[in-house]
Amino acid sequence: MPSNETATVSLLDYLPLSAISVDIKSQTKKEALKELVSILAKAHSLKNSEKILEALLEREELGSTGIGQGIAIPHGKTEHANKIIAALGISKRGIDFNALDGEPVHLFFMLVAPQNSPGTHLKILAKISRLLKDKFFRQALRESKTAEEALKQIQQENEY
Repeated sequence: MPSNETATVSLLDYLPLSAISVDIKSQTKKEALKELVSILAKAHSLKNSEKILEALLEREELGSTGIGQGIAIPHGKTEHANKIIAALGISKRGIDFNALDGEPVHLFFMLVAPQNSPGTHLKILAKISRLLKDKFFRQALRESKTAEEALKQIQQENEY
């Protein structure tokens, strides 16, 4: 049973269609982060994408955000974001991301938050984690052929 806190946060409020790529081309962890930041920057009209990438790389140095089961949730806080923003990247081939289980990562949910947003960004991370616990959802997301299809999967799952 989801707690009320995570139930009130909708991932869709932070993840526009333009921030979803169902075929990221990167082959390394750093390339993947760079590609995702580029998608994020374009979708959310960001300047300073290098600074955002730096914040994410610093976070990765603390420990991989590759949480296992083909999932990574790279996230970070920076003064270069004025609101919480997200991107989703899907790698068909999988990328070595130093995940906790050593498996390649196929699903990347990137979350960037301003420095002053402690509660909300944690709620969104919890929501993403909860959604991705469902192996059927992960599989459906991985098999999405278009960004629209991926977004539809999230919308359907988000209702529960």
